[in-house]
Amino acid sequence: MSVFAGIQAAPGPPALARWQHARRRGHITLFAVIMLLLALSVWAVQDSVIPGTDWRRMDGFAAVLMGFGRFLPPDPSLLPTLFAPALQTILIAIVGTLLGALMSLTVALLGAANLRPLGAPGYILARGLMTMSRSIHEIVWALIFVSAVGLGAFAGILALACRSVGFVSKLLAEAIERIDMRQVEALRAQGASPLDMIRHAIIPQLLPIGLSTLIFEWDININRAAVLGLVGAGGLGLSFHNQLIASNYAGVTTVLLAILAVILVGEAISVQLRRRIV
Repeated sequence: MSVFAGIQAAPGPPALARWQHARRRGHITLFAVIMLLLALSVWAVQDSVIPGTDWRRMDGFAAVLMGFGRFLPPDPSLLPTLFAPALQTILIAIVGTLLGALMSLTVALLGAANLRPLGAPGYILARGLMTMSRSIHEIVWALIFVSAVGLGAFAGILALACRSVGFVSKLLAEAIERIDMRQVEALRAQGASPLDMIRHAIIPQLLPIGLSTLIFEWDININRAAVLGLVGAGGLGLSFHNQLIASNYAGVTTVLLAILAVILVGEAISVQLRRRIV
């Protein structure tokens, strides 16, 4: 056999022409998409940004700088009053994440295509809950629960739990669909109950990705919990709202810095947990 037998011949002129035509068509399509996006952007600016902005309020670049200057410097005297709200923000994120994890496990078990313990209706219901949780913003969840259970941290915990279900349960359901079903079938053949199959065959296989997802979701929930107080759900967001309505702009900056510090601490903790546990 010749050593050149496995080498394919170079494309002839017809194939080259087709390739050049396809490339030109791709460039034309890309150019058309870019021009369409630019046209939509110009239309949005002319239709919404320009007429919807109070240009007289700005009164020039110097006035804008003076407006920003009201937020500086921060008010350090406010710091002692922020430790309790900062701790409450972290606790809201922790409890909300744990409650969301419990809810997510149930939804994931119902929404895993290879299990479907309640059949098609349970599967459709679980997938619908995943979509609804991701579609509704945490501020909207907080408004719903503030109106239901009143102001305070409990409303924030419920809001974070419901918001967490969409992301966590979807990842867990996908992980369940990839587990080794032979372990589940072995326990089922021995007459194990569904709870025993979940405990001994499913959860051990979910543990690595479950812990990683939980830590990541807790990190995100710290960010969410820091602003839920804007609608009365407790934490640093409530302190921010109080300073804002009191027109204490230096205090607003102080609370923003405290929120940033809490988020950075949560990020550092989550990184260390992922390194040590996962």
